[in-house]
Amino acid sequence: MDAQMTNFETRLRDNAAKTESLLGRLLSAEARADEITRPQNLLDAMRHGVLNGGKRLRPFLVIESAALLGGDADAALYVGAALECLHCYSLVHDDLPAMDDDDLRRGQPTVHRKFDEATAILAGDSLLTLAFDIIASDENPLSADRKAALVLSLARAAGIGGMAGGQAFDLAAEKKAPDEAGIVTLQAMKTGALLRFACEAGAIIAGSDISERQRLRLFGEKIGLAFQLADDLLDLTADAATMGKATGKDAARGKGTLVALRGEDWARSQLREQVAEAGELLAPYGEKAAILIAAARFIAERKS
Repeated sequence: MDAQMTNFETRLRDNAAKTESLLGRLLSAEARADEITRPQNLLDAMRHGVLNGGKRLRPFLVIESAALLGGDADAALYVGAALECLHCYSLVHDDLPAMDDDDLRRGQPTVHRKFDEATAILAGDSLLTLAFDIIASDENPLSADRKAALVLSLARAAGIGGMAGGQAFDLAAEKKAPDEAGIVTLQAMKTGALLRFACEAGAIIAGSDISERQRLRLFGEKIGLAFQLADDLLDLTADAATMGKATGKDAARGKGTLVALRGEDWARSQLREQVAEAGELLAPYGEKAAILIAAARFIAERKS
């Protein structure tokens, strides 16, 4: 492994530990200002859905994108934790029987299996709401205008025109496989939108101009596509023990993917192309961008 990737993995672990620590505090039993109380069973389900390992890649991208542009590190940590809550809500709901119907997540029982379906739905609802609470709270040191910009950007990434809409397209794909353009749109929404937000958030936190914000947004789009291509390849080639969740489900359900449509060789070529283009976007920042460029490589080459 080269020095750049070694440095990346160290930073990934360090940022994950900081994010985990903050999430643990935000999901403590102590009620926050204006909350009445926190039901213990619901809180336990939320903690199970969030504090269960994981690479914390999305918070990492927020933190490192902000660092690249000189953004406040404490604010980036809070925004990263908020994004992780929203991401984990989506996993809790995706695992439900009415959606992807999974029993395992990160090698552990899914929330509805460990608790029950109603509790899992409420846990997801609560995590989604908490995400915006974290961004807007006084603990986040950002100015009100930057908080508002982040809330708007995250809402657009997560809602009907982003992740949730992508999940709707994904469910429809079980009945009628989309064409290539439909697959690209579905994946850009379901998977790519939050990764795009993670990178663009760094520019919002830093108060960067529109050109830098657009550059980071495009970088996020490139790695979003790479993430999905790598995920589809792993779904075909990895086993459940390695992935910590069921594999081969897309093929079993007849869902269309770019890998199924174009083949593994094409997908691996596309991965290399997306990583190269992502690197070119950040080339103007020189060595300061090395960690984010290494993140793009990691996403394309990951084994789990």
